[in-house]
Amino acid sequence: MFNLAGKIAFISGGTKGIGKGIANVLKQAGAVTIIAGTDEVRGAATAKALDVDFMPLDVTDQAACKNAIDQIVEKHGRLDILCSNAGVFPQHYLKDMTAEDWDSVHTINLKGTFFLVQAALNVMEKQRYGRVVITSSITGEITGIAGYSHYGASKAGQLGFMRSAALEYAQQGITINAVMPGMIMTEGLKSFGDEFLSDAKASTPMRALGTPEDIGYAACFLASDEAKYITGQTIVVDGGLILPEVPE
Repeated sequence: MFNLAGKIAFISGGTKGIGKGIANVLKQAGAVTIIAGTDEVRGAATAKALDVDFMPLDVTDQAACKNAIDQIVEKHGRLDILCSNAGVFPQHYLKDMTAEDWDSVHTINLKGTFFLVQAALNVMEKQRYGRVVITSSITGEITGIAGYSHYGASKAGQLGFMRSAALEYAQQGITINAVMPGMIMTEGLKSFGDEFLSDAKASTPMRALGTPEDIGYAACFLASDEAKYITGQTIVVDGGLILPEVPE
């Protein structure tokens, strides 16, 4: 089950963290996997480590998103799976947040999702087949974190976009879903320091942080033919973080 052999998969923000974990899982499931990101040095290293292809891409450039999809189709003849994963999460408290701080996060996280998904759907509609998986977050839709109101708004916005887009393409053989990670051990999370990581583990009912591959397994399921009757839905992958009514 969940065999992706012969499928062409594209992962934005795939050079590190959750995106790298998704790429690793899809590759292991048999997909021809292409990762994208803005850091070409890191991208080349990740591509070599995972034995996947890399292409540079800034998801805030609409023309570049279309060009990236066109290149994939030109080389492989189709695009079966898009994992829209590129995103940023700088901390800015509301009292000090500038319009530029807000716009930067929304341009990458939300507008970048729109640009890349739109470009992929134009191809998938012609094929009458496609799987789109968006990496959102529990932050915004379910939880909040002080200093991340712009991030939470962008992640909740992704889910509103996902649900309406799923309706538009439901009769085209295309599903559009999202994964909502909790605390995942990535380079970004590690940068918060040991005390934060210790507190995060203690706050999670499983008393452990997730791995990027944990998100990859959920994405792999949603990208599979077995998930063909699931669209406009979310899967929370958080070790039970959102469950307690009161702190344990």
